[in-house]
Amino acid sequence: MLSTGALRAHLLAARLAGAVATSREVSLRSYRLFEARDPRVTIGLDPEWTWKQPDLIALMAERCGVSGDPRHTSGPDVIDPERTLAALDAFAGRLAEAARNRSPVLLGTGHPHRLIGFYAALADALSAAGCAVLAPAHGHSVDITTRFGLRTYNLDYVRGVALVREPGAQGAGHETGAHTHSPLPVRAALAAAADAGGPLPELVVGDHGWVCGAGQLGFEAIGLGDTDDPALFVGEAEGRVSVVVPLDDAVRSDYYRPLTRYVLNRACLSQ
Repeated sequence: MLSTGALRAHLLAARLAGAVATSREVSLRSYRLFEARDPRVTIGLDPEWTWKQPDLIALMAERCGVSGDPRHTSGPDVIDPERTLAALDAFAGRLAEAARNRSPVLLGTGHPHRLIGFYAALADALSAAGCAVLAPAHGHSVDITTRFGLRTYNLDYVRGVALVREPGAQGAGHETGAHTHSPLPVRAALAAAADAGGPLPELVVGDHGWVCGAGQLGFEAIGLGDTDDPALFVGEAEGRVSVVVPLDDAVRSDYYRPLTRYVLNRACLSQ
C-alpha cells in the first residue's frame, strides 16, 4: 500500500504538484480566454455564472493552490499537494461507489500519450468489479476545429479508454492518439449510446472535454485538471463536475503509476 506521505513526496518529486511545468503566463492566458467564453478553453462547459479573470484566479487558488495574487504574472504555477491528495481521495470514493453499484462507465482522454495507462488501469479494475466499460461510437468520425483548421478524427478505444486519432494513422488499437481538449468526442460517444438504446454511463472519467462535455450534458463526471484548465474547476464549482484532481497532466506516463496504485487501493479495487 502506498502511504499518503509517500505519494505526497512522489507528487513533489515528479512535479505533478508543487512547482509544475505549466507557467503562470499560460494559466493567466487561459483565464482571460475563459472570461471571453472562448470555446477552446470552455471545452464544452456553458458557465452559468459570470467569471471574470479575478474570479478565476481566486477559484484556482482555492481549488489548486496557485497564487491568488493577480499581480503574480510570471514563473511556474504551483499546485498544493494537499489539495491533490484530498481530490484523489474523493475521486477514489466515486470509483468505489460505481464499483459497488456496478455502474456502466465511460472513460476517455485527450492526453493519450501521457494518461492512457492511468485510465486503462481504472477501466480494468472497474470491469473486474462488474461495471460495464462502454465503448460507444467506436470508429465514428469527429470533425474538430484545431489551430490548423477543421480536422477529421476517428474515435477509437484502447484498453477500454476512448481517444481520437487521425484517419489512416498507424497504431489502431495501440496507445497512441491525438491530443485534444474538444468536447466533441464525448458528445459523439454519448449520442451513439443513446441512439443505440443504451446503456448510458452513470459515471464518465477523463480529462478536458471528456469531463466538461459530459458534465454539461448532465452526466456525472470526474477527472484530472491542470492549472490552465479553469473549465473543469468552474464545472466543479457550479455543480456539473463531481471531482477534479489538480495536477500536471503532461508529465511522463510512468509518473502516474503511483497515483494509479493509490486510487485503486483507496477505492478497494486493487487487483
